[in-house]
Amino acid sequence: MKQLLTTVAFFILINVITGHAVHDDKNIGKQEPNTTKQLNDGNHIPIFGLGTFGWGDIPKIRQAINWAVESGYRHIDTAALYDNEAEVGQGISDVVRKGLVKREDLYVTTKLWNNKHARDQVVPALRESLAKLNLSYVDLYLIHTPLSSNEDRSPANIDYLETWQGMEEAKELGLAKSIGVSNFYTEQIDRIRAHSTIVPAVNQIEVHPSNTNETLVKDCFERNITVVAPFGFFVPRGKRPIKDDTTIKNIAQKYGKSVNQVLLRYSLDRDLIPIPKSTNENRIKENINVFDFHLTPEEVSIISSLNTNSSIFD
Repeated sequence: MKQLLTTVAFFILINVITGHAVHDDKNIGKQEPNTTKQLNDGNHIPIFGLGTFGWGDIPKIRQAINWAVESGYRHIDTAALYDNEAEVGQGISDVVRKGLVKREDLYVTTKLWNNKHARDQVVPALRESLAKLNLSYVDLYLIHTPLSSNEDRSPANIDYLETWQGMEEAKELGLAKSIGVSNFYTEQIDRIRAHSTIVPAVNQIEVHPSNTNETLVKDCFERNITVVAPFGFFVPRGKRPIKDDTTIKNIAQKYGKSVNQVLLRYSLDRDLIPIPKSTNENRIKENINVFDFHLTPEEVSIISSLNTNSSIFD
């Protein structure tokens, strides 16, 4: 079970360092929640999103989507594993019906779980997700982890290269505009690059001050692969959680922001795409209120120095 949770935890993707991931020219100098980056396939992804993982919060997700879109979010991240795609879809239908946004204004990500890794399972799995979401396509479809399993959760011997072939078919069919991976290491990404037609557009991995993952992030950037960082702000450092660290508290006080907001800004200033999860209306609004300040390079380095290579589920 710990292995399962550990692989689930590694969701975080990082985006392109200067020269690799391209901000839209029209948005340069006025970064906002709906500012986008160009992926390596030419599509564009908003630089900030809403995460939805949390089985205990499934009944709250529909309302959270409404609050998020009302607050300016345009990027929503879910997964088959989260068992909330129907609720996410209901929330999307709500905001479209209210006229707050059109479907094409939203960027929706979902993920393929380990028990659907055979090539001929990928497209049917995505069609199942689309039916739950009540959508005709997703903007981004990710292999959730490189591990494959049977329905009983026992290990399956399916090479993720076979899985990637199914992902390419999903993109070719127009069911996913972009495809990518999650929790993949550099060596695994390079195998896909060497043996496939399409390069992953994104890698979603664990990145936060206790696990800065700088080598993997750098490797992704060098390969023009965007990195997304879902959660993991408060991993303990020794006996103190990051949120209680004096260094971060002092930075937060300087900018008149919360520790949460500083840590989200830290991700943005590392050119990552943060997708914080919340079902609390005030927290949803607070999380996105990070576009009126920047950390200095020195502050980013100071926060990175807190790294202890500690994973969320260690």
